[in-house]
Amino acid sequence: MITIKVPCSSANIGPGFDVVGLSLSIWLEVHVTIDTTVTKSTIPLNCVISYEGGVADHVPLDADANLVTRTALYVLRCHGHRAFPPETKIHIINPIPLGRGLGSSGAAVVAGVILGNVVGNLGLSKDRMLDYCLMIERHPDNVTAAMIGGFIGSYLRELDPVDMERKEIPLAEVLPEPAGGIDTGAKPPQPPLGIGHYIRFGWAKEIKAIAIIPNFEVSTASARAVLPKEYSKQDLVFNLQRLAVLTTALTRSPPDAELIFQAMQDKVHQPYRKTLVPGLPEILASVTPQSHPGLLGICLSGAGPTILALATHNFAHIAGEILKKFSKEGIQCDWKVLEPAYEGATVTYT
Repeated sequence: MITIKVPCSSANIGPGFDVVGLSLSIWLEVHVTIDTTVTKSTIPLNCVISYEGGVADHVPLDADANLVTRTALYVLRCHGHRAFPPETKIHIINPIPLGRGLGSSGAAVVAGVILGNVVGNLGLSKDRMLDYCLMIERHPDNVTAAMIGGFIGSYLRELDPVDMERKEIPLAEVLPEPAGGIDTGAKPPQPPLGIGHYIRFGWAKEIKAIAIIPNFEVSTASARAVLPKEYSKQDLVFNLQRLAVLTTALTRSPPDAELIFQAMQDKVHQPYRKTLVPGLPEILASVTPQSHPGLLGICLSGAGPTILALATHNFAHIAGEILKKFSKEGIQCDWKVLEPAYEGATVTYT
């Protein structure tokens, strides 16, 4: 059996909108077996899918509709393979909550690209697989963190208009419609080389991430729709200054709580998403290192609604305060203490 594991991720970390991501220890798993005794399968695209996770009833189990397998088919077809090897059985175990700002679609895309690479024996490196990911989900923060692992800064080089308009992309959660046709074509062209560039920052060993996960979803599309089309120079400089400090401050041991808390402030996306996450302004302003020792910084995780609190200790007390504030808004939450997933996506053979 082949096991593909991909971590969830949190994007932005305050001021790093569409720039930084952090892989965290909730893992999407894809278990793959290929029955080599079957030479001609009657199953569409030679692929049988089973799924377990929080919303199993709503996850498509057709290979050309499920995000993991549809992405794998895109990779395979770029290399002249029209379907999975007969007969491929795929079991997806997904504890990453969907639509909560923890990179669920990014993890699925990464898993799909790796799946295509593995079953097609393509021999692609992680960096080359990242190109395929970025042709599907063209915001590099989540997919780069999930693929590479750790605390990552990334950027996407500008593609020429021909590449930007290509229609063979199977599904892009963050792109406006149309996001690609039903069929990716007889042989879609391979992505350009080196679409994404990244660097892995350090991370102080004391720092863990508390994820407070509300029981409602915020779609990426709606979270982007509330953002302005233009920003003031003052607000952009505000974020750039803090991001320049934050990427080093999170590497220092022992962490400087006051420095990190101020460096995680944001004026680019969080103020505009307060209408989507009840209680957000109060949570971000009132839970501080002074009121809750151990806290380093707090932010919206990705597009939300999950709140990410970085801390060194006192996790239950910090989480309890945020849960209390959400409860005042009639919102119930789960919470977890997570650690960076330094290895990123992995493949094991048993």
